[in-house]
Formats: sequence, C-alpha cells, structure tokens
Amino acid sequence: VQLQASGGGLVQAGGSLRLSCAASGRTFSRYIMGWFRQAPGKEREFVSRILSSGIGTYYADSVKGRFTISRDNAKNTVDLQMNSLKPEDTAIYYCAAGLWPRTERHDYDYWGQGTLVTVSS
Repeated sequence: VQLQASGGGLVQAGGSLRLSCAASGRTFSRYIMGWFRQAPGKEREFVSRILSSGIGTYYADSVKGRFTISRDNAKNTVDLQMNSLKPEDTAIYYCAAGLWPRTERHDYDYWGQGTLVTVSS
C-alpha cells in the first residue's frame, strides 16, 4: 500500500482543516488506517485510527471532540477533519496503514510522506 497525505496548511487558532490520505492498491479495505503527528523536537504521536470497516474509531485524548476520522473504501481514502485547531496541533501529520487496531508507531506497516499543519495563535 502506498499512501499520499495532503491538505495541510496554515490556519489561525480556532479554524479548521481537512486532511486527506489517498492509498494505492486493491487491498486498502483490509487495513486499519491511522493518523499520527510529529511536532518539532517531539516524538511522533498517535492521533486517531479507524477500523477497516469504517465503523470503529479511536482518538487521542488531546484531539477527542475536535477531530473526526473517516474513510471511503470505494475511493481508497481516509480523511481527518480537524476543528477548533490550537497552536499545539502544529505538526507534520502522517497517515499510516496497519493490520492491528493499536496506537503505537510500530503497529503500522505503511506510511505516507506527511503533510504540515501550522496553527497560528
């Protein structure tokens, strides 16, 4: 599976952005999809994940209630709608694909290149 993330940009605090991740390959619907982020000088951290069926979702506490993950298996895409953005959400956001519904980096086998989100105060 090859992943391509897009949709990052500069936004003011309180604003919204929608990230999208496009996957190649016919096995996309098998994979659990996740979003991670890495802020400058920090470790890459889990943000959200969605089960292969699209029914089950899970969020980090820091984004719960503000971010929504969704997927379209017919289009091979997974999106992350980010609302009420805060300066601390500034990071490079990565989409990832794996076979286990977990939150650690090593549980995901395929990674996109990342898209930068900058939230100004």
